[in-house]
Amino acid sequence: MGHCLVHYVQVVRFSSGQQRKNRREGNRTGFSLAGQAFVLQLAVVALIVAAGAVLAVVDARHDSDSATAQEVVDVAVSLARSPGLVEAVRSENPTLLLQPITERIRRETGMDFIVVMAPDRTRYTHTDPERIGEAFTGTIDRALAGQTFTETFTGTLGPSIRAVTPVYDDDTVVALVSAGVTRARIGDEVGAQLSSILAVAIAGLATAAGGSFLIGRRLRRQTHGLAPAELRAMYEHHDAVLHSVHEGLVVFDSDGRAEVVNDEARRLLDLPPGPIRRDDLPVSLRRTGNGEVRDETHITEDRVLLVNQDVVTWEGRPIGTVMTIRDHTELRTVLGELDSVRNFAESLRAQAHESANRLHTVVTMVELGRYREAVEFATAELELSQALVDRMLTAVGDPALAALLLGKVNQAAERSVELTVSDETALETVRPLSAHEVITLVGNLVDNAIDAAADSADRWVEVTIGRHDEALEVRVADSGPGMSAELFARAAERGYTTKSDHHGIGLALVHRVVSRHGGTIRTDRVPESAVVVTIPRKDQPE
Repeated sequence: MGHCLVHYVQVVRFSSGQQRKNRREGNRTGFSLAGQAFVLQLAVVALIVAAGAVLAVVDARHDSDSATAQEVVDVAVSLARSPGLVEAVRSENPTLLLQPITERIRRETGMDFIVVMAPDRTRYTHTDPERIGEAFTGTIDRALAGQTFTETFTGTLGPSIRAVTPVYDDDTVVALVSAGVTRARIGDEVGAQLSSILAVAIAGLATAAGGSFLIGRRLRRQTHGLAPAELRAMYEHHDAVLHSVHEGLVVFDSDGRAEVVNDEARRLLDLPPGPIRRDDLPVSLRRTGNGEVRDETHITEDRVLLVNQDVVTWEGRPIGTVMTIRDHTELRTVLGELDSVRNFAESLRAQAHESANRLHTVVTMVELGRYREAVEFATAELELSQALVDRMLTAVGDPALAALLLGKVNQAAERSVELTVSDETALETVRPLSAHEVITLVGNLVDNAIDAAADSADRWVEVTIGRHDEALEVRVADSGPGMSAELFARAAERGYTTKSDHHGIGLALVHRVVSRHGGTIRTDRVPESAVVVTIPRKDQPE
């Protein structure tokens, strides 16, 4: 699964493409999400518009009733208080005097009837002259008590809103005046407004329908016309894939926000729960940017990671990047051990080759009868080898480190590089480092130094290991030109290398050991090229 990005995007595209194919072939699982949203929006809007129209009609009817009630009160009170009304009422024929006046006022004010009556309900005036002299139908008790009031009552002209008010002569009620408008006329007025209300409601519904259609079309493009069941199935499928993949997967948008971070990525990168940005990644991974990355090895404090990154495009436009991460920590450890075994085998081969040459020399001397010279030569070579071993074991108390340095001496000799352990080297124990850590630290520094010295004219490497101010100090100097500031800074960022950048991975592994123990690493170029590592002593006794 080296390119999980491609797999993930292909899964998405296959699922979407397959579902679009199913729809074309008629294998639908229901209305699309956009279609359902359009229908639901339209239904909700229609309900709201209908409710609004009904409320508008009710409100218009209420407003019309209120306005009519106030209007009939004003007409009745104005007529009751008009000059000459009392004299007309007390005249011998009130109808003769009042009927023409009340009818004129009725027409001018838009009333359906104006009735002037005696306190005993006898009508003096009426819109229908045949009803003059008959008893007024309706409530008059409150008016007789001196109040002006309104009521809705069904009289001779049908249901109406009417006002009744008293007519005073000094403090005596001598007559009553009632003015009213029938419900039929009020309904006609409201009906005239109803057409406007319906026109506004229809216009609102049409506008809402158009808006819902545009929203539905946009939603259809964004969801590719998928139905809710299809979207749910796609989500469940993709979620299962993300949680089952054994690689870390981080999908970034164009702004550097992580759209998807699976469980393995959070574990490998020690990411906290919640939203993630590219700035939350380890330092070296932040520099990957938005471009393609192929098989880069990145070192974090606890792991060695192999990173790939691809640009994701959809319908020809870039929409972000997908980073895949594989844990190479155990593999790197195994490879390191394999390198150690290989180096050891190479050392044994070199020693065997050298021993064979020496043995041939001794045999030839014996065949030539130079017995004394043969013994002296063999003894001198044995003493030289034993002296080197004794010197190494005396200077370095740890047998694993001593064996490593002896092997590196032979490895360097194979490349015509002289590797020496300085006289200042004196170390009884490698604490606080473990044997594996000290092999990683010293082995990688020496390998880099041998590579650098092999390309120089003098070809030498010097290793110094000891304690300075109670801290473990490892200094590896060589005759090479020294590390560039860029390379050393890259290693200090904990881990960045390509397949061809062997120095980078070695220095990154060294830096991981140094960082784990709170140490420091620096490079010197004066008076000679060197890398110096200092590991502070732990508080526990050695």
